[in-house]
Amino acid sequence: MNKVLVVTGMPGAGKEEFVKVAQRKGYAVIRMGDVVRKEAERQGAVMDDKGIGGFASSERRVHGPEIWARRCLDILGPGPTVIDGSRSLMEMRAFRSALGEDTRLVAVHSSPASRFERLRRRNRSDAPRNIQEFEDRDERELGWGLGSLIAMADIMLVNEGTLEQFHALVEKELE
Repeated sequence: MNKVLVVTGMPGAGKEEFVKVAQRKGYAVIRMGDVVRKEAERQGAVMDDKGIGGFASSERRVHGPEIWARRCLDILGPGPTVIDGSRSLMEMRAFRSALGEDTRLVAVHSSPASRFERLRRRNRSDAPRNIQEFEDRDERELGWGLGSLIAMADIMLVNEGTLEQFHALVEKELE
C-alpha cells in the first residue's frame, strides 16, 4: 500500500511549502486545487477565485461532497504521495476508504495575518485583493468543513517562523 499524506490548511498556511519539501524527499504530488482548476477550465467556469470556488461548490452539490477526493484518487499513482488541499471530513473519509486507515492527515496552521500577507505576496490569479475578499474566501472554505478537518488532523504543523524553520519542521515530520 502507498504511503499517502493528505495535507490540509487554510489558504496561505504553507501547504505548498510542505509539498516542496515532500517532493524533494521523493513524494509524488496531487494538488486538489489543480484538479479543480483543470476541471473548471474544461467546463468553462470563470477562472477567478469566486468563479473557481463557486464551481467547486456546485460540483460538490451535484456529485457529492467527496467528488474532488474521488477525482484525485482517479489519478493516484504508485509510491509515496502527498495529496494537497483536502477541504472536508467527507473527502478524508473517501481517501481512507480507498487507501486504508493509515492514510495520514497533516494540517498546516498559520495565523490569519500571516496567511493574508502570504496570499498577497504570492500574487496568483485567485489572490485576495483586500481583507474582505480574504475573509470571504476563509468563510467559504470553512463552510466546506475545512475547520473540522483541521481539528481532526493526525499531525499539526504550525508555520509562524521563517521559511527555513518550517522546511526543517516538515523534514523532521517526513522522517
